[in-house]
Amino acid sequence: MQVEAVYENGVLRPLKPLELAEHQHVIVTVTESTKSASYTQLDLTFIENLRKQLHSAASAPGLDEVRRRLSKIPGRMTDDFIAEREDR
Repeated sequence: MQVEAVYENGVLRPLKPLELAEHQHVIVTVTESTKSASYTQLDLTFIENLRKQLHSAASAPGLDEVRRRLSKIPGRMTDDFIAEREDR
């Protein structure tokens, strides 16, 4: 969730109501708003969804796993590279 807020008298005050339970604990990241930052709500929603996906994504396979997976592909990649260069 990303909301605009104003800092007044030592307190951050959201400019719109938040759908949070009373006394609910949250983590807040503060980014200074600038006139040149013109993200639309669609951009912000996309970025937030991407962050969630990355947070829950599995780690990338290691080199041994990549080699194991590639070994199941028939043929040789070298032949493909040579054929592609001959087409030029």
